[in-house]
Amino acid sequence: MLSSVPELHGYIDKSQLTEDLGGTLDYCHTRWLCHRTAIESFALMVKQTAQMLQSFGTELAETELPNDVQSTSSVLSTHTEKKDKMKEDLKLALEEGHSILESIREPLAKNPEYSLNQDQLDNQTTVQRLLAQLNETESAFDEFWAKHQQKLEQCLQLRHFEQNFREVKAALDVVSQKILTFTDVGNSLAHVEHLLKDLANFEEKASVSVEKARGLSLEGSQLIENKHYAVDSIHPKCSELRHLCDQLAAEVGKRRSLLSKALELHSLLETSMRWCDEGIYLLASQPVDKCQSQDGAEAALQEIEKFLETGTENKIQELNKIYKDYESILNQDLMEHVQKVFQKQESMEEMFHRRQVSLKKLAAKQTRPVQPVAPRPEAFTKSPCPSPGIRRGSENNSSSEGNVLRRGNYRRAKSEMSEGQQVRSSSTGDEEESLAVLRRHVMNELLETERAYVEELLCVLEGYAAEMDNPLMMHLISTSLQKKKDVLFGNMEEIYHFHNRIFLRELENYIDCPELVGRCFLERMEDFQIYEKYCQNKPRSESLWRQCSDCPFFQECQKKLDHKLSLDSYLLKPVQRITKYQLLLKEMLKYSKNCEGAEDLQEALSSILGILKAVNDSMHLIAITGYDGNLSDLGKLLMQGSFSVWTDHKKGHAKVKDLARFKPMQRHLFLHEKAVLFCKKREENGEGYEKAPSYSYKQSLNMTAVGITENIKGDSKKFEIWYNAREEVYIIQAPTPEIKAAWVNEIRKVLTSQLQACREASQHRALEQSQSLPLPVSSNTSPSKGNPKASKKSEERKTDPLSLEGYVSSTSLPKPPEKGKGWSKTSHSLEASEDNDGWSSAEEPINSSDAEEEGAGPNRLVPGKYPVVVDQEAAGPEVPSIRSGDTVEVVHENDEGLWYVRNLTTSKEGWVSASSLWTLIGKSKSAQCLSSSGKSPHTSLMSKSSSCSESCNVTFSDLKG
Repeated sequence: MLSSVPELHGYIDKSQLTEDLGGTLDYCHTRWLCHRTAIESFALMVKQTAQMLQSFGTELAETELPNDVQSTSSVLSTHTEKKDKMKEDLKLALEEGHSILESIREPLAKNPEYSLNQDQLDNQTTVQRLLAQLNETESAFDEFWAKHQQKLEQCLQLRHFEQNFREVKAALDVVSQKILTFTDVGNSLAHVEHLLKDLANFEEKASVSVEKARGLSLEGSQLIENKHYAVDSIHPKCSELRHLCDQLAAEVGKRRSLLSKALELHSLLETSMRWCDEGIYLLASQPVDKCQSQDGAEAALQEIEKFLETGTENKIQELNKIYKDYESILNQDLMEHVQKVFQKQESMEEMFHRRQVSLKKLAAKQTRPVQPVAPRPEAFTKSPCPSPGIRRGSENNSSSEGNVLRRGNYRRAKSEMSEGQQVRSSSTGDEEESLAVLRRHVMNELLETERAYVEELLCVLEGYAAEMDNPLMMHLISTSLQKKKDVLFGNMEEIYHFHNRIFLRELENYIDCPELVGRCFLERMEDFQIYEKYCQNKPRSESLWRQCSDCPFFQECQKKLDHKLSLDSYLLKPVQRITKYQLLLKEMLKYSKNCEGAEDLQEALSSILGILKAVNDSMHLIAITGYDGNLSDLGKLLMQGSFSVWTDHKKGHAKVKDLARFKPMQRHLFLHEKAVLFCKKREENGEGYEKAPSYSYKQSLNMTAVGITENIKGDSKKFEIWYNAREEVYIIQAPTPEIKAAWVNEIRKVLTSQLQACREASQHRALEQSQSLPLPVSSNTSPSKGNPKASKKSEERKTDPLSLEGYVSSTSLPKPPEKGKGWSKTSHSLEASEDNDGWSSAEEPINSSDAEEEGAGPNRLVPGKYPVVVDQEAAGPEVPSIRSGDTVEVVHENDEGLWYVRNLTTSKEGWVSASSLWTLIGKSKSAQCLSSSGKSPHTSLMSKSSSCSESCNVTFSDLKG
């Protein structure tokens, strides 16, 4: 047991003792424990890191490569994230090892002469060995990861390649299928040019898919050059893409070659047709009268010969050669077309030959020398006493020679007449052929413009309308234009489908018989109603265009289409086209007046003009503002136009009435089947369709209560429309007498149709009543009581469905005022003629045929205005005197046979018996009742009786003051 440190030194050398025991050994136990703990922890970290790397490597090695792009990308992304985490752990472990190594070497860093003890040297060796192991593990992992990453990236490239291959191949398959549909070789030069243009457009669109395919093939070749692991899969696909592209290019080239052949053939046929047409024009332009002279015939012959010389370049030389040269494109239709052209060429040449023969005969006839007749021999003329036999023989010889000469002259004259008839017949045939050529020209123009129109519509729909739904173009479309395609283009797509699928194809069926093309229009006339919808939408379209015309979308589309004109010009095409048809039909009708289809052409022209009128009327109709109801409830719009209007109302203030007569209002009238509308026209400021006027609704008159006075004294342009039995009177002044006549006729048609409808309804109602219940016998007192004839007549009126009373009672005639209230003065126009009263649907027109049908005699009273032809003194204090010349209005008859009458001269009214009324106005009905003096096709509805000069003195006791 040692008691002190010095005693320890006696046993142990100081170099073996630490400094705290007085020795010189450099050792710190705490430091040794710290280093030892850190080294053991680092060794554990290295072991765990190596295990994780091994486990991750095993996971990567066992991972199966996905079959699609998305899964491959996901695997690559996941593995990359795990690799990055492993690298981060390796980095931390390496930093930890280097930190421990620096801590062990810290004494050397402070004192270079310091020498490490054995423990420190062991610790240093241990850390260095662990770091080297960690570096080796990291290197192995990096090498493995590089290979794994390359495989995943190549897999991803392969999946992208395969996906693009499927898309491109599908696109090439579609294009290859579409090119097989280009089998048509065209039926005309314009058609072939159109097909070539379609083929060029198709090739341009297909070039996008072809370029993608070739680019993908190059990409596959690049993968093969980069030693892709899936060379066996990539190489066949690249070969297939190249094959498809070459096959498509060859097919397009083949189609172009066929169409070029067709273009060449149709050009030859068109040239031959043009040459034939020019020849026919030449024959038609040679006047026959000028060809009768020698110079004229020779000049005509020279013209013909000069023209025939041009046939070498223009006509078809050999038909068999055509068949041989163009065998690859000749189908049945085209072969028939070639034969027709060749036959026309032969027919034209035959016409030229006949004309040449005729002209040569005429030229030869003019140049034939005059042969003098030799005189008779001297012996015959100088013989003073010829014997009778000689004389007779001489006379006989002379007579025989004269007969021969006359027969020769007759034959020549007959031959000349026959030649003249042949020339005239040839001229007539040439004229008909010229008209046929002109009809073909019009038909060609119709077809060519129709094809161009269809192509323009398709161009607009594909180049503008379809692009509005293209997501790649959305950024160019302004907010105000979005979802406005229907507003901008209207029903243009519907119009395009009608013309492309139906009308154009049907028109092409009439190319050989253009004079019958009117039938095509008539069969499809209802389909043309789609233009009314387009035109009604046009103002909205124009307004939207003005707001958005500067939109980059339109500029980009116009640039792509290479259009010189902007979209608004093409939006106007349907409006221009529907107006073009009537011009073409007029031209065709002009050259087809003696042809089979002339009537169809005239009807088609009228129908097209009717559609144009309906379109124009509808454009005005949609401009009406302020009308509360539905305009469609008023029936079809028949006419519309602007007029000067004077108003006169029975209930209005006198001063207002006077002013109204002298100050006309400008009103735009719309005549419907059920009402006539009065509107005020207002011009709008703006451009295009916004400059079109609008119409402010003012009032309307129901046609069931409307009547007309067709003629106003002093002005042939005026007529009256009156309402509720002249309670309201409107004097209408038309711009021209023709417009007035048209309106009066149309109003008369409406009133007549209403009358017929009411008569049929009344007849039906009376028939139902007669079949259901017997007529009741009236027991109350009436003027007809005790009068069997009156009762019988009254019952006949009640049961006769065609009687005028039955009809009038069903109409809304004004009721008579109460007794004692007197008359309010009827508001007649100062300019209205007294003897030209109008009629309405509440007043039945009567003529002899109507009277016979209804079983009425010639002296049957009808409602209307009549002049009084006899004087009648007052029969009592309440009975006024009636003078000849007064005008009375017969309103209607009651069941007792009394007629309600107004004296228009003295403003009196009351009930009058039929017999007194007949005496008052004369049994000849000397008034123009329910008629007009206007000349029209409907004057058969009117009746005008001659005047009666009879004079009677009959009391007017039934008239009430």
